[in-house]
Amino acid sequence: MDLAHNIADHLLEIKAVRLNASEPFTWASGLKSPIYCDNRKVLSHPVIRKEIIRGMVQVSRQFSQIQAIAGVATAGIAWGAWLAESLELPFVYVRSKAKDHGLKNQIEGELAPGTRVLVVEDLVSTGGSSMDAIMSLEDAGQQILGLISIFQYGFESAKKRFAEKSLTFISLTDFPCLLERALHAKYINQTTYENLLSWNQDPGKWSDNFQRTKAIL
Repeated sequence: MDLAHNIADHLLEIKAVRLNASEPFTWASGLKSPIYCDNRKVLSHPVIRKEIIRGMVQVSRQFSQIQAIAGVATAGIAWGAWLAESLELPFVYVRSKAKDHGLKNQIEGELAPGTRVLVVEDLVSTGGSSMDAIMSLEDAGQQILGLISIFQYGFESAKKRFAEKSLTFISLTDFPCLLERALHAKYINQTTYENLLSWNQDPGKWSDNFQRTKAIL
């Protein structure tokens, strides 16, 4: 079994990822979603945690001459720090916005200008928060090699953001892989599998259709 399948199995096993098309979750944006991913759960599972770090070390070899690791606050901090420790590299993390007190830092830690940085996230959806962190690092004079994450939804908006900046983005596993493993383990049936695939292709349309159908019922 390859790395992507293995990580997907673990996320399903500990319910870091939950799938429910009949009673979808509500995201902060108001969007109705049949999937909710909480990779913070993995922090409490040492065996799975170590496997994810090993996967990140493996994936990081695809980036040449890494000089530092940057975690995206808050969920990417722990993973970035563990990866930096494994690679024996400096580590910083990037806040969503600068503090309004003290030194008013947005980037916590210290790197020389021009440092070649690999950015770490736990989850990528639209790619907006990841790109904000990358731009903050670039504004501080750093050279971004790319980004790695544990899980991604595979939204076109995220792919477009990284493509526009010609940045390599690699996730240990993704939504299509997770759905395959959920079907294989019989967490979901074929009908639910196809329904979830349709959400992934157009989340906004899926959410609107669900809410419209619920209102009729």
